[in-house]
Amino acid sequence: MSGVDAAGADAAVPRRGSGGTARKPGGRFRFPTAILLTCAALGVAGGLLLAPANWLSTLLFPVAPFASVALAGLWMLPSVIALRLLRRPLVGLLVGLLAGLVIVPFSGYGFGSVATNLWWAAFTELPFLFVIWRYWGTWMHYVGAVVVSFVYPLLAWASFDLGSFPLAVQALFFSITLASCVGTTALGIVIADQLRKAGVGGRRSQ
Repeated sequence: MSGVDAAGADAAVPRRGSGGTARKPGGRFRFPTAILLTCAALGVAGGLLLAPANWLSTLLFPVAPFASVALAGLWMLPSVIALRLLRRPLVGLLVGLLAGLVIVPFSGYGFGSVATNLWWAAFTELPFLFVIWRYWGTWMHYVGAVVVSFVYPLLAWASFDLGSFPLAVQALFFSITLASCVGTTALGIVIADQLRKAGVGGRRSQ
């Protein structure tokens, strides 16, 4: 886990702005220019990371499919960083969208890469959607990671022909996916916290 302060890590989203006045309705869904620029930077960086990861995963799939799935969690990384750093609704999906657009010319899958990125980003955003983005506890990032770790193998069952493997191997596939997604989420939290310490993303309201 990251070294965030105990008070800030699991605090509910503040209901007041920095000047002490109540926030206007819908204010959490407004995206100032600084937020958009940060999302753009994270999206580009995420795309530059995922472009080679995509090709590596594609090359590994026919010869070492389980090694391929070990990279799956990387598709969550840009969105986890965005949500942890900015703590605003929908920034995870926005960064996932931007990262997908960046890799379109390089992926070999065209705009299918955008759909893939949005699919993974949705699971990083989902836990916060359920609380209407009013609570940003560290553990909630891991909820999304655990959920997608079970959903992805089920959806990819036919692609990996998991039904032809014994139960122990199927369990290994789920375990690798879980380790990849949870590990990447932990990495994203650490990166976001370090970025905030460096002054990126602005001051966190307490």
